[in-house]
Amino acid sequence: MAQGPTSGEQLLFLTDEQLRKGVEAMFFAYRGFTADPDRILEEYGYGRAHHRAIHFIHRSPGTTVSNLLAVLGVTKQSLNRILRVLLEDGLVEAKVGRHDRRERNLHLTEKGRALERELSDAQQARMRAAYRAAGPVAVQGFRQVLEAMMDPELLRQYHGLKEKR
Repeated sequence: MAQGPTSGEQLLFLTDEQLRKGVEAMFFAYRGFTADPDRILEEYGYGRAHHRAIHFIHRSPGTTVSNLLAVLGVTKQSLNRILRVLLEDGLVEAKVGRHDRRERNLHLTEKGRALERELSDAQQARMRAAYRAAGPVAVQGFRQVLEAMMDPELLRQYHGLKEKR
């Protein structure tokens, strides 16, 4: 019965050149992944930080500013600037917390949901095409590589995201 490669054989592909190619592929893939949303965001005068805030507010309606701070890993000052713009532009609304009146629970407005849909549609189309081209085994391997690159706390946050239906 044939066995898979030994751990020593598995490490043969981890040459400096292969690692460099992986890093460069990540850079170029990220450029492609963000290109379409960047064009959309530019029309509104927004940047990637606005996109990330919109994305995670959509993923967890009612999330608190504290939770969003933890997920985004930005300073409170930076997040407040981003949220101020999104609130003023009518994309996000902040409701007083039910259990703690000091909390602000964040929700996308209809206008915010429309922008989120436009941004995610663009990225999902690119991901869908790439996934189809690569096939299910490569997709699973890709996800494993991404998860292995996450620090333990980030991996915990990632796994903590609820499946949205």
